Amino acid sequence: MPNHRSLFILISVLTIFGLVMVGSASVVDASRNFGDKWYYLKLQMMWSGIGLAGLLFFSRFNHLKLQKFALHMLVFNLFLLVLVILPGVGTSALGARRWINLGFFSVQPSEIAKITLAIYFSALFTKKDNFLPFITILGVVCGLVMLQPDLGTSLVIASSALLTYFGSGGRLSRLLAAVVLGIFAVTIMTIAAPYRLNRLKSYLDVSHDPLGSSYQIRQALIALGSGGIFGQGLGQSKQKYAFLPETTTDSIFAIVGEEFGFIGTATVLVAYTLLILQGYQIAKSAKNKFSANLATAITSVLGLQVFINISAISALLPLTGIPLSFISYGGSSLVIMLAAAGILININKTYAKN
Repeated sequence: MPNHRSLFILISVLTIFGLVMVGSASVVDASRNFGDKWYYLKLQMMWSGIGLAGLLFFSRFNHLKLQKFALHMLVFNLFLLVLVILPGVGTSALGARRWINLGFFSVQPSEIAKITLAIYFSALFTKKDNFLPFITILGVVCGLVMLQPDLGTSLVIASSALLTYFGSGGRLSRLLAAVVLGIFAVTIMTIAAPYRLNRLKSYLDVSHDPLGSSYQIRQALIALGSGGIFGQGLGQSKQKYAFLPETTTDSIFAIVGEEFGFIGTATVLVAYTLLILQGYQIAKSAKNKFSANLATAITSVLGLQVFINISAISALLPLTGIPLSFISYGGSSLVIMLAAAGILININKTYAKN
């Protein structure tokens, strides 16, 4: 059983490193847009504080009590997912309607859905033969997220849910059927949306539309390649000077590679690997079905975000907008992931005593 203190230290180190990278990657955009080069860093520090408070709270909160509120949380999250796509309620940015503006901050319901569904499905899978309600609810949630539209988040939600189903002892035949259905749905949605089809073409041929759909991935690869073994040094990125889009969010791993090189990116990958392995070890060691399911679900969300983000920015997968857990800029994602990490630590503490 992993030591919960080492788990906390690992998460804290990744979060602090994220603050360093957000500060470095955002100085150009922050200076140009707000006249304050530390604007994004200050916001990220605030969200980190809130997230760490959430982590500490949930690390002490009995996670078994969450099972009683699983349905209530799901219903409330469905309400938010419907609310965000309504004109005049949801906030649009870059062609997507994913946020609800509450005045002093914005909430992204799809990020909340990652942990809400993790809790609900963990409770659902404590009983057998619940595949039909599982696949129905998953389809409804992913459908609502796709209306924003947000294919990347839908993939994380669906994939982590299927891993939780399989980890709970679900039938392999049903899992494979769901995977085939999911691949078919993703294919249809890709063909139906020209910008997604262009991203796929750029993935298959990076020279396709060099100033359009393949521009971001080409610049990301330049950033990763220019870092070499040891990197250009903290703060020395060239790509953040309006060359590479989304430097603080989807593309931040490319800035890590440019400034810290192969050594830096490999260290980050090792840290994530250790965290994911510990998460699944916690799930394996948990003596309660709900606890084991929840540890699997949380670890799967974390791991899939890391895998998809890094694979996409390295041109191993088609580009999609997924944050890098604990490192990318963004309040909703950071607070939710830190709170989820707190739940994972509480599961660890609960069964480490036994």
